[in-house]
Amino acid sequence: QVQLVESGGGLVQAGGSLRLSCAASGRTSGSYGMGWFRQAPGKGREVVAAINWSGGTTKYSNCVEGRFTISRDNAKKTMYLQMNSLKPEDTALYYCASRSGYALASGSGEYVYWGQGTQVTVSS
Repeated sequence: QVQLVESGGGLVQAGGSLRLSCAASGRTSGSYGMGWFRQAPGKGREVVAAINWSGGTTKYSNCVEGRFTISRDNAKKTMYLQMNSLKPEDTALYYCASRSGYALASGSGEYVYWGQGTQVTVSS
């Protein structure tokens, strides 16, 4: 089992920044891709960004491209999401997820382990 714990969410004004972290523990041996997802009230879960094991390949949803940056530090078993120029429409519960294997993936069904989520609220 792999445990994922998100942190760094909060309330911020539009245009502000937040940095989310996702710490992995448990059976984390081997390579694994990771991703950030979010779910706003009344909406489905959507991918925000994904990253492969080495961190050399990343992918972003169109709505956050150029504003958010995903990264990871495998020595610390931690993934990050730097969120800049936040908008009210970024308000959601943000989840991190991991999957076995080197590659990244964009579909939520391809991820096995999920965190509990951290709330991000952007006021206008």
